Amino acid sequence: MLSTTTVRYRSVKMAVFRSDPCGIVCLIITYAAVLYADYVVVRHLVIPTMSDTLWGVVNVVAFNVIIFLLTMSHMRAVVSDPGIVPLPTTGLDFSDLHAGKTMPNMRDGWTVCMKCETYRPPRAHHCRICRRCIRRMDHHCPWINNCVGEFNQKYFIQFLFYVGILSAYATTMVVVSWMMDPGVKGNGKHVKLIHSVLLVVESLLFGMFVIAIGCDQMGAILSDETAVEQVKKAGPRRQKKSSYALMQEVFGRGHPCWWLIPLQFNPVVQVYETQYTV
Repeated sequence: MLSTTTVRYRSVKMAVFRSDPCGIVCLIITYAAVLYADYVVVRHLVIPTMSDTLWGVVNVVAFNVIIFLLTMSHMRAVVSDPGIVPLPTTGLDFSDLHAGKTMPNMRDGWTVCMKCETYRPPRAHHCRICRRCIRRMDHHCPWINNCVGEFNQKYFIQFLFYVGILSAYATTMVVVSWMMDPGVKGNGKHVKLIHSVLLVVESLLFGMFVIAIGCDQMGAILSDETAVEQVKKAGPRRQKKSSYALMQEVFGRGHPCWWLIPLQFNPVVQVYETQYTV
């Protein structure tokens, strides 16, 4: 005899932090690179060439404002709930599925995760590192030590944007500083040269990396297909939306000028519901 059961749960955004060693090492590398860039720009580029001009102050302030926005967006991406599917408050019996019986007839694209032993909403996938199912999971990124999912993709893209801006700014500062010819001689010139080369290499590496990842992220948003769905060739069968509507799903309903500001905090409580037949 067939029966219909309703699955219902509430999803609340919460702070998270992963203890993944690879992710923690990447976090350390990220902040070490940012601090080194700030040190070189201020100590070896601005002070020797622009310390007696207003441009020196302007560049130091502007460079550190970008670092502040980069840090805020990165930390939001690191500690934000990416869209973790809550575990059921009571145990669910999946013994039939473990025994190889057919899956229940779920509605609205819902599926069963055998690792979490719970029902999960459409477009949710299981992350082996987080060990949980993530709503609209794109991928697990060690550079934020977290998954990129429905609730934190905005902050991840903001982080990529500010890293790109900082890389371009740092490279420009190196070029301008040497063009101004500070007249540094002897050891000071050699030290500045070494730091300048290291900063340009760092900026180019991080700059090219974030451009590639950023283009991939924007392509995923505009095609309405996450990286996981592209790999599994299981893209969503959803009503076609405009590019602006798809961007709003990630960055929010506010004015586009606020899309790059990582200081907004709007806790959301959502209720998901579906039915299945057994």
